Amino acid sequence: MKPHYLPFLLLTFGKAISTSQAAPPVNIDSLVATAVDKNPERLHYIAQIEAAYATFKSSGKLANPELGTQIGRKTSQDGSFRAEGAAWSVSLSQTFEWPGRIGLRKAIANKDLELAQLGLQQFTAALTARVRTLAFKTFAGKERETAAREVADRFQSLREVLVQRDSAGLTPKLELRVIEATTLTLRRQAADTALEQKKSLIELNLLLGRPAGNELAIQAPAFALVRLPPQNQLMKLARAHNFEMKIKTAELEQQGFHVALRKNERFPAITVSPMYSQEKAGATDRIVGVGISIPLPLWNRNEANLATSQAKQRQAEAMLRAATIDLEKDIAIAAATYDARREEIGDWKPESIDAFREAAALADKHYRQGAVASAIYLELQQKYLDAVDTLLSAKAEAMEARLHLEELTGSSLDLSKTSTFKKAAR
Repeated sequence: MKPHYLPFLLLTFGKAISTSQAAPPVNIDSLVATAVDKNPERLHYIAQIEAAYATFKSSGKLANPELGTQIGRKTSQDGSFRAEGAAWSVSLSQTFEWPGRIGLRKAIANKDLELAQLGLQQFTAALTARVRTLAFKTFAGKERETAAREVADRFQSLREVLVQRDSAGLTPKLELRVIEATTLTLRRQAADTALEQKKSLIELNLLLGRPAGNELAIQAPAFALVRLPPQNQLMKLARAHNFEMKIKTAELEQQGFHVALRKNERFPAITVSPMYSQEKAGATDRIVGVGISIPLPLWNRNEANLATSQAKQRQAEAMLRAATIDLEKDIAIAAATYDARREEIGDWKPESIDAFREAAALADKHYRQGAVASAIYLELQQKYLDAVDTLLSAKAEAMEARLHLEELTGSSLDLSKTSTFKKAAR
């Protein structure tokens, strides 16, 4: 074997291996499952739940009792009589909260636990929507890049043919320059599309817990253009299932418990201290008793803390009302966007893109034979790319709007897969 054949064989063999080892396309549902399982940021929310649960378990317990002891010597003297001996005492103190105070602290801790769980659910829903959006952007970017490179290669091939022809006359020279300029433009368009696709893939890989540079082939996603329920029904769902509304409501309820706790704290806790002491100086004296101590709230009746908690409660009420207004606005915008793009996509026939692709290839064939004018040829190539971009952009906007609506309502919008809307209607 001649040595100069070796690089060619190695290159061919390497391509064959890389082709055989290329991972098969994956569907978006499996990517979502992987992201939820391996995304590192979810560990933060899980740890937050564990911390809130630990606080909840300890919130209902009494304060630890306090053990006190004293030891010394006692001297007793009566005239010429003098006696000495040991003296010691021991006491055990237990503080009892005012009735209802422990229950309020436990309710506050329970709300902390509920907020932590809602935070995890909200993050998971946002992560799911983001993964689906990035996966579709990656798929759509690859489709755009493929179409742009297809047309660019076609122009490059045509340019090579035109260069070899007799270019006498002004028109052939101008057509050649147009072809060259269009080729450069399409190469730039393909490169920009590839860059955008790469950015989406990098972010997607990081959400999946994979190295940023990993390659990933994505299956063509199924696209169901379901009809949305009425807006008042969407709003009803959102009020019941929206994570932000649940969080704001829980925060308001928690502030109510804080206010009640601050009112309860105006009353003092009671400390009970049973004690025993013994003194021995000649005779032995023993004392058994119970001490009770109550702080006197003469100068501090907790007014400042109560006023602060009441102000925070009013803030929570205002934030809940503002969140409701924003939620209604976001639902209206997302629903309008989805309906507009759904109507636009409905005007497309399933075979439209294939028809544009075939027309572009047919125009290229007949232009080389001189049967099609250059203006028609250039227009068809550009319209093919515009059609691909328009359809993919409409699908991307419709999918993002639908995912946003599902996130806002906390419900699936596929009526065939959920009974949520039926329950809401009843």
